[in-house]
Amino acid sequence: MFNLQLTPEQKEIRKTVRDFTRREIGPGALERDRIEDFDRRFPWEALDKASRMGLRTMSLSERHGGTGADNLTACIIAEELAVGDVGVSATLSQTSTLARLWFDRAMTPRQRDRFLPQFLADDRYHLAFAGHEPDTDLGWRYYRPAAAGTGYRTTAVRDKSGDWVINGVKNFITNAPIAKLIAVHARTVLKSDDPVVSAILVARDTPGLTIREHDKVGRRLGSNGEIVLENCRVPAENLLGEEGKSPMVSGASALGRRMPRFQAMNLGIGRAAYEAALEYAKIRVQGGRPIIGHQAVGLALADMAIRLEAARSLIWQAAWASDHQEAYSNGSLPSLPLQTIAKVYTSEAVQQVVLDAAQMFGGMGVMRELPMQKYVRDALIFLHSENTNSVARLRIAEALAGYRAGVPVSESGE
Repeated sequence: MFNLQLTPEQKEIRKTVRDFTRREIGPGALERDRIEDFDRRFPWEALDKASRMGLRTMSLSERHGGTGADNLTACIIAEELAVGDVGVSATLSQTSTLARLWFDRAMTPRQRDRFLPQFLADDRYHLAFAGHEPDTDLGWRYYRPAAAGTGYRTTAVRDKSGDWVINGVKNFITNAPIAKLIAVHARTVLKSDDPVVSAILVARDTPGLTIREHDKVGRRLGSNGEIVLENCRVPAENLLGEEGKSPMVSGASALGRRMPRFQAMNLGIGRAAYEAALEYAKIRVQGGRPIIGHQAVGLALADMAIRLEAARSLIWQAAWASDHQEAYSNGSLPSLPLQTIAKVYTSEAVQQVVLDAAQMFGGMGVMRELPMQKYVRDALIFLHSENTNSVARLRIAEALAGYRAGVPVSESGE
C-alpha cells in the first residue's frame, strides 16, 4: 500500500536533480524569461545537460535505453526541475512520458527500429502529442452525451497508395515548436463509415506541417504552440496503435487517474515562491526586527507550508495510484479521480501561495528584477491547463454520482 517512504534510489535522484536545478536552471531563468525572442529565450543549454543526465529518457524502460522511472519518481523529478523553471520541467516531462508510452507500449517493432535510435542519439529530439483543437472543447459534459459537431475536426484519409493525408489545426500543444516527432489525433474512417480517432506519427520536417510558438504570460522557458496540417502526407506505417484505438486515450485518463505530472510541476512553482519568501522574511526588517518575528507573517508562512505539504501528499498518492490501478478496484483507495482532485487543490493552493509570497516582499514583489512576479505568472497557467477547475469539479461530481461521460459507470465497462 502507498506510503511516504522513498527508496534510497528515489532520494538520490531527488538530490541529484535538486543540485542540477540550483546550478544549471535557476540562476538564469529570470533573465531568460524577459527575452521576447523565443529562439534566444529557449534554454537549450540546460536541456542538453539534463538530457545527458538521463532526464529526457527517465521514464523510458531500461531495455529501450532509459531508466524506467515509475510515476512517483517522475513527479518528484518534475517538482525539483520546476523549482528552477517550470518550462524546463514541462519540456523534459512531456518527452519522457511520451517516450515510455510510444517506444515501450504503442510502437510496432518496425516503428521502434525506425525512430528509437534517432531519439536516443539526439539530446534535442523531443516529442509532442497534438490533441487539443480550437473551437471544439465545450468542457465536461455534465450528465449529457457528446454534442454533435464538437469532436475533432482534423481528418486523416488514405490516398491511392495507402498513405495518410492529414488536414487540420491543433493548438496549445506542449513541445510542438521544438518536437522532432509528433503524434497527431485525427478522425479516420473504418469500414463501418463511422469516424473514429486515431493517432498518427508526423515528423517535424514533413511537408505541409507548419508550427508557431504561442506567446504566453507564463511558462515562457517552455515550448507550446499551434500546429497547422495542410495536405500533410505521411506513410501508412506511421499509424500509432490500431486505427480507431489511439494509445493516447486510456481508461486511467478518462477516469481522472493518470499521472499528476502537471500538478507536480505546479507544486515546484509554489515551493520556489515559498522558499524565497521564507528567506526574505528572515532578512527584511520592519519595526526593528526581521518580519518573520511578526505574528501575521508567521501565520502566512505557516499557511503556505500547510498548503504545499497537503498538495504534495495528494500528488504523491495520485502518482503512486497511477502505477497501481488495482488499488482502486480492491478498495485500497477510494473510487475517485485522484489526479483530478489533485489538480483542483494544487492549482488553487499554489495560486494562493505565490500571491502570499509576493506580498512578503512588499513593493518589491511586483518588480521585474525579482522572480516573484514570474512565479505568479507561471502558476496562473495551471488554473487553465488540462481543463478549468470548474470542469474538473464537474468531473469529480459525476464520479461521486456514479455517472461518467453521459453513460452511467456501471454500463461503461470500466
